[in-house]
Amino acid sequence: MSTATNADAVDLDGLESLHYLGIAFAVVSGVIHLLLGVNFAPEPMGMAFLFAGVVFLLAVAGVLRNYRRRLLYQLGIPFTGGQIVLWYYLNFAAGDKAFPADVGGLGAVDKLAQVALIVVLVALLQRE
Repeated sequence: MSTATNADAVDLDGLESLHYLGIAFAVVSGVIHLLLGVNFAPEPMGMAFLFAGVVFLLAVAGVLRNYRRRLLYQLGIPFTGGQIVLWYYLNFAAGDKAFPADVGGLGAVDKLAQVALIVVLVALLQRE
């Protein structure tokens, strides 16, 4: 089914295993950010976590609907990279935590998923 005929439909045409891998990494990071957001809300950091989680999941929906996939890949790289930089800065450079001792399990899973997502997004951009 084409998005030209039904803009609300999922369009899996052209999705390959690399796409699904990227979707999985984005969902992992999105869900983690939503969970953190709920735990920290209504503090500003909680709102930032909720925003990031929603953006990751909306991007997944956009890819599944074949909505400007290339643009989503291009925007996803700096967005995800910015998440990593901000996490490191707020927790370790400007915070009182020690790297890598204070990363934590959830933080490690999230950052590994985000690094892997960036690798997948770069690979997808190079393929198109």
